[in-house]
Amino acid sequence: MKSTAIAACLLFATSLMQAQTAPAAKPADTLAPATPATAVPKDSKAPAKAAPAKKDEKKKEAELPKIPGTVINRPNGTFLSLEVADGNFKLSFYDKKHKLMAVDVTRATARWPNTKSATPGQFRTVLNGSGTALVGQKAVLPPYNFNVFLTLLQGEGDDAKAVENYTVAFKS
Repeated sequence: MKSTAIAACLLFATSLMQAQTAPAAKPADTLAPATPATAVPKDSKAPAKAAPAKKDEKKKEAELPKIPGTVINRPNGTFLSLEVADGNFKLSFYDKKHKLMAVDVTRATARWPNTKSATPGQFRTVLNGSGTALVGQKAVLPPYNFNVFLTLLQGEGDDAKAVENYTVAFKS
């Protein structure tokens, strides 16, 4: 009985040792020693390197400020930002360099589903304002996980025309 138990333990131990993988080999050192730079005499006319200038241009393009909220790309290359501020929708306008710009429409309308009631329906509001943003008048209730249908309007009263329409997957 004891010999059977000892044989089973030894068999189990050897199977565990075989199942273990060998330690991973260290990766080859990727940092090779630098090659010595070739010296250029001062009187020789070597061409100037333009590589740093290209890197600086790429950095400037990549360092655009972050636009808050849900960003909407417009056809003219500018941007819209939709966010909830003080419980209401706020639609801000940004130029191509991600800087706030003046509102270029008269007003906007927003429509979103009613997520709080058992009866299906939709909330609607008109976003009015001036300067750099349009703000809605109806409170937006959380959770903020729904589609918002935006219509940008140009003109006053009955002469107002829809100039742009967007469906925004709003998540905050």
